[in-house]
Amino acid sequence: MTRAPYALFLGLLPVLATFWALPVQAQPAPACSAAQFEAFSRNNRPGKQISIDCSLTLPKGFEVSANMVFEGSKASHAVLDCAGATIDVSGNKSRMGRTAIIVRSVQRKDGSWDAPEGVTVRNCTIKGFMRVYGLDENANGPNMKESSRHPDHTEFTQAAAPKHTAFENLTIIAPNGISLYVGPGSMWTKLVNSRLEGKTGGTAIYLDAESGRSTIKDNIFDVATKSRELIAIDGSTRNKILGNTFYNPVNGGIFAYRNCGEGGVIRHQTPNFNIITDNSFVYSSRGIKKPAVWLNSRNGKQRYCFIDRRYDFGSSKNSMDLAKKNVVSMNRIVGGDLGLIRNNDASNEIYDNFAE
Repeated sequence: MTRAPYALFLGLLPVLATFWALPVQAQPAPACSAAQFEAFSRNNRPGKQISIDCSLTLPKGFEVSANMVFEGSKASHAVLDCAGATIDVSGNKSRMGRTAIIVRSVQRKDGSWDAPEGVTVRNCTIKGFMRVYGLDENANGPNMKESSRHPDHTEFTQAAAPKHTAFENLTIIAPNGISLYVGPGSMWTKLVNSRLEGKTGGTAIYLDAESGRSTIKDNIFDVATKSRELIAIDGSTRNKILGNTFYNPVNGGIFAYRNCGEGGVIRHQTPNFNIITDNSFVYSSRGIKKPAVWLNSRNGKQRYCFIDRRYDFGSSKNSMDLAKKNVVSMNRIVGGDLGLIRNNDASNEIYDNFAE
C-alpha cells in the first residue's frame, strides 16, 4: 500500500470504527404457523398460560382470556401485535392469574439462566398486569437473597434477566395491581405511547432493584392509587422518564429510593443517573398533595433497614437511598408549585421546571 492511500485508510478508521460499533437491528422471530395459531386458539381460556415463541398478529376482534408467556431465549424477538384486540384476565383471583403478559427467564438444569431478548407487545388493550423478570418475580425472592450476598450481584442479576422488552401503543387497565412491574435486573425495558388506567393498591410502574435503562415515554397515567406514587424507582439506574402526563398524582408522581434490606435481600444499586424530563403533573384535587418528584424519598426509614451489617457493600453497608446524579428538568406542574419537586442531594440537577 502506498503512503497516500494508507494515510487515507488511517483517516477513515474512526468512521469505520463507529460504523462497526452500530447495533444490528435484530429481525423479528418468524411468524407463527397455522398449526401454532390453532394450538393458541385451542388453549385460549381463563387460567391457561400460553407460551409464545413466534411472532403473532391477532385477527381483528379477537379476544384473549389466557396469560401470554414469553420465556427463555426461544422467545427472543417474538412480536405480539394485538391489532386492537383485547387481552382480558381481570376476572382471575390471583395476582399471577391477572398478569396478562409475562416476560421471564428460565433456569437451566445446570443452574444457569436462559433469558429472552427483544420481546415486543404492541397495539393491545390489556385488562390485567404486565411483568418482566429474571431470577425472581421481585427483589425479595430466594434467588435474589442468595445472590445479594456476593459483590457481583448486580452483574449476575442483569445477566440472568430479560433485555430490550418493548411495550408499545397499549391501553392497560389495571385490576387493582401494578400495571407494569420491571423485575430485578431487567434491562432496556420500554413502555411508550400507551395509556394506563384502572386502579392499583401499589404503584402503576415499579422499576425494581438492579434493573436499569428503562424508557417510559409519551404515556398517559390516569390510574387511581390507594396510597403510593405512580412510578417507583427502587434501586434502578439510568432510566429515562420523558414526555408523560400524570393526572392527579395526589399520592405522588415519581419517587426514587431503595428498599434497604427488605426480605433480607441486600440492595446493591442506587437510584442514580435517572432522567426525568418534560413530564406534566396535573393536580386536580385540593388539599394535601404528595410530591410530583421525590429523590431520596425513604432514606433508611423502613423497619428493615440497618439490620444486616455483615457485608461491606450495598445497603448492608449503607442503608440510605443514595439517589445521586439524577436530572429533573423541564417538567410542568399544574395545580401545584415547585415545592412538589423534592431533593436533598446537591449532585442531582434540578432545573427549568415550572408551575402554572
